[in-house]
Amino acid sequence: MTKRRGIPGLSFSWRRATGLSAAKARVSRTIGVPLTRSGRQRKLGRAVGCSVVLALFLTAGAAVAAWAATR
Repeated sequence: MTKRRGIPGLSFSWRRATGLSAAKARVSRTIGVPLTRSGRQRKLGRAVGCSVVLALFLTAGAAVAAWAATR
């Protein structure tokens, strides 16, 4: 385990101090696409997750329709 230096609970970020973090967040919300790699992966994962459930229902429906057509 590494030793931490400084005052516990107190940190400094030059990105937050200059407003870069806030600007990126505003741009991201405006365009609707996350600017971080992990954010884009989460957004894509949610979209694909919904598509998987929809695809399963459509496949099951098609299988039932095909089975009913052969009877």
